[in-house]
Amino acid sequence: MTPEQAPLPPLFAALRRWTAERPDAEAVHAEDGTLTYAALTARTAELATALERAGAGPETAVGLLLGRSRDAVPALLAVWSLGATAVPLDPGHPAERRATVLRDAHARVLVAPGPAHGPGLGDVPTLDPAVPVTGAPGTPRVTVPGPDTCAYVVYTSGTTGTPKGVEVTYRGLDSFTAALGGLGLTPGGLGLNAVSPAFDGWLWCTLLYLVHGQGVALVDLSLDGLRRAAAQGREPLPAGLRTASLTPSLLAAHGAGLDEAEVVVVAGEPCPAALAERFAHGRRLLNVYGPTEATVAATWADSERGDDVSTIGRPLPDQRAYVLDDELRPVPPGEEGELYLGGPAVARGYRNRPGLTAARFLPDPFQGGGTRMYRTGDVVVRRPGGELEYRGRRDDQLKIRGHRIEPGEVERIAAQLPEVVAAACCPLASGQSLGLAVVAAPGTGPAGDLAATVAEHCAKLLPEAAVPTTVRVVDRIPTLGTGKADRAALARELTAPAGQATTASATSRERAVMALWAEVLELEVPGPEADFFTLGGHSLAAARVVAELRRSTGLAITLGALLARPTVADVAAELDRLADAADDRLLTAEGA
Repeated sequence: MTPEQAPLPPLFAALRRWTAERPDAEAVHAEDGTLTYAALTARTAELATALERAGAGPETAVGLLLGRSRDAVPALLAVWSLGATAVPLDPGHPAERRATVLRDAHARVLVAPGPAHGPGLGDVPTLDPAVPVTGAPGTPRVTVPGPDTCAYVVYTSGTTGTPKGVEVTYRGLDSFTAALGGLGLTPGGLGLNAVSPAFDGWLWCTLLYLVHGQGVALVDLSLDGLRRAAAQGREPLPAGLRTASLTPSLLAAHGAGLDEAEVVVVAGEPCPAALAERFAHGRRLLNVYGPTEATVAATWADSERGDDVSTIGRPLPDQRAYVLDDELRPVPPGEEGELYLGGPAVARGYRNRPGLTAARFLPDPFQGGGTRMYRTGDVVVRRPGGELEYRGRRDDQLKIRGHRIEPGEVERIAAQLPEVVAAACCPLASGQSLGLAVVAAPGTGPAGDLAATVAEHCAKLLPEAAVPTTVRVVDRIPTLGTGKADRAALARELTAPAGQATTASATSRERAVMALWAEVLELEVPGPEADFFTLGGHSLAAARVVAELRRSTGLAITLGALLARPTVADVAAELDRLADAADDRLLTAEGA
């Protein structure tokens, strides 16, 4: 049997089914337009034809730099229809980082709008999806590669200061897609995908919906995306979402827009029990866990089958989860151990890093036959009923707004500057942002100037979630007895007031806004003229501030108002205006 004669993989079998049964149903919903299932199939075939002519095929790396455009989904499907290797990139990441990824992946072609991908991507030929393709068939011809062929490479933060690529096979992709099909979601409607295109959670939020005949709503909840929505006078989330997949942080910030959602999925970071309880009422809730090295998802808790959704649940079908001690021996239920994952979804390893691959991907002693298991570094407890309870990390790795961050990468980027002789970063108390302390070289200028330089340097080289929101110059880095940085002490030092806040001339409303910002941003707000984003505010923090102001004042301040005029004084003035308008309406109603 030739590859072309083999049975269709689960993903393409599902697409063929929904294209036949629901050709006019919406399959992709994006800012730049929509695609029906029939149009998605045709567009996939067209892009596959162009990629094949460019030399794409099994083990050929294809960079995808299409952001959240409607072509992002068919371009990914086109790569997979050829049995090639997808390398997703985020246009919001610094150009130098994207270039590093393309070089490390040995990308043969980059799919991106001609002039839109920016400089610094080397000599990789670009395929512009806007250029018409002649002679493309109406339906993609699906090549079924060998199961160990690389389906995609996702790059995560690396301890060496450069991202590392995780190679996931078609065996793993097919196993994951088949497991998704078992969830049995209702066809039709839209599912929310608000994840970075370079994050494997984007694959979850795309494949989950396509497998079930729903439409993928590509939504940008970054600051740029929120600003576009505000400028266009629309809500960040589309109305009528049937399914939503978000990190707990995003769910807490934007959950008010999900009243109609029948199914909510949380993933990417630990889910607080209170948040799980809040969103489990009246709907199905899944709490999903999985490192990139285990093909997107390894375990899930499902309220529909009675799982405790404050846990990470049980392994997906065909996957295995071991809780082991330091000698790789199983620990009894109720005792902490390190989580190891086995099964067909375990990744091939790290691209171009055989040493790291050998250290993290170990022979599976419980299966044999050359099978491997992945050492996650996560500490868990297996409950008597089989559910896994997440307890934390064994190493310094962090999750910031759902993104995996290695502190060493941030510290090495900061230490590239000649003015910096030492650097250490830590999560701030909320866990939603990073703080960074640096020690200045002798003779360096004012501390404030160096802190600004470090922040700017990090913003140029790191993804948004890894950019420290607080940078402070210190005399020394606090350390533990082991000599390692004391990150807990560092967090306390970074959030301590750096100077006296100017509140004497502030109004009571301005003081209330300053107090809220100080709580959310975990720093002292210097005065009424302070700018929310200059202080390090990000999209999640902005949504949280607006939600809290609405709750505490009863006034309908909008996210757009904060984005357009982001100083304390401006926000306080908008609240005063809304309060005056509400009083006027009340007086008018009483007079009538």
